Amino acid sequence: MSQPKKESDSNAEYGSKSARDQGLVDHPQRTLLNNEVHARPYERLTAPVRASYLALLTGIETAEDEREQIKSLCSRNGVNPPASGANHYSNDLGIFRLRWERHTEFSTYTFIHAAPFEAPFDDAPIKRVPKDWLDGLPGKVLTAVHVAVEPSNKPVRSREQLGALFVADTLVGSKVVNNAAIALTDFQIHADGFSRILIHDAALGGRQAGRLVQRMLELETYRMMALLALPLAREHTPGVFRLDKQVAELSDVLAGQKENVDEHRMLERLSQLSAEIEGVATATSFRFSAARAYYDIVERRIRELREERHERLQTFSEFMQRRLVPAMHTCESVHRRIEELTTRAARVSDLLRTRVSITMESQSRDLLESMNRRAKLQIRLQQTVEGLSVVVLSYYLVGLVNYGLKGLKSAGLDLNVDILTGITIIPVIVVVLLGARYVRRSITREETKI
Repeated sequence: MSQPKKESDSNAEYGSKSARDQGLVDHPQRTLLNNEVHARPYERLTAPVRASYLALLTGIETAEDEREQIKSLCSRNGVNPPASGANHYSNDLGIFRLRWERHTEFSTYTFIHAAPFEAPFDDAPIKRVPKDWLDGLPGKVLTAVHVAVEPSNKPVRSREQLGALFVADTLVGSKVVNNAAIALTDFQIHADGFSRILIHDAALGGRQAGRLVQRMLELETYRMMALLALPLAREHTPGVFRLDKQVAELSDVLAGQKENVDEHRMLERLSQLSAEIEGVATATSFRFSAARAYYDIVERRIRELREERHERLQTFSEFMQRRLVPAMHTCESVHRRIEELTTRAARVSDLLRTRVSITMESQSRDLLESMNRRAKLQIRLQQTVEGLSVVVLSYYLVGLVNYGLKGLKSAGLDLNVDILTGITIIPVIVVVLLGARYVRRSITREETKI
């Protein structure tokens, strides 16, 4: 009797067949999207190890220049360069290991050297990198950090020893990763232009050490990236207050319902203010939104440290709460005020336009009433002229009748010219009046058709 297949064997057989084997068509982005979660893996680090880290502000246009720089360094050391279009590269170049990552606004370079050391921040790995190559890197340095990971067989450094490595007054540190390590820094830029991070490995694995170093470097990088919005907030704060005051003044004038207000001039001024506000919003919106995103990453990285207090030192979370959070609140406040100012200006503009429209409608109504009065006057004048015309025409027609009767009398007919002339006055007036009304009605019918 044949043995039934084990569930694991069945799964293995099923897993050996790809979607293509089943006659299915892959989405064109399937492989790219699947590999995205595996991009930028952590380095496997084992203490003792040191690293020098650079984060340079770059732009989209520098991507190819960065790849060319990496290729030139790889060529010098005889190793394979990054693939075309790559945004991440990690390789052992012999005298150090290079890790390069390209992000939206910045690029990072990490130079790693694994060897025993006594002075953590002397003879840093970046000194092994050719200076002319470093000078050719595109972008400007925003973050520069030396990291040293000491092994567990070394004793934890005392406060006196740490005082020789860091600025004691600003020393920050804690036990991290469930007491597997102690991380220390002072967030200061030292004489060589680099900040310093010291990690004492108590029970870190290779991947765990790599993740911890990466988180500490990202913590410093994203802290600085978030703070890029602070100078912008300080720069635009006076202008925002000025624009806010001017919009408020226009709003007060509009609410005053004054009769002598030049609404068209107000609308022109408000349009200028709206343009200025939009310019400030355009200049700051991206940076403030990016600062919010970077700060969220900083908070996430701190939570991932799972820190506990070490020797009454200020923890990383406490440091950020006291130093970074107020700066972020300032940026958020200015950003929110700009958005509110934009909304208020638009609302005041709508109200002013409505008021102008109402004023124009009132003026149009007054104009129409004036035209109606003029039309009525013209009708009255026309009626008066029409009455006078009837009288004049009747006078001339009666005169013609009188001349006709005189002619007949001269021809020998026995006629009383004055009596007959008087008799014809009423019929003549009636005929002329009816004729005038007929003409007026004909003209009115023609105008109605038009």
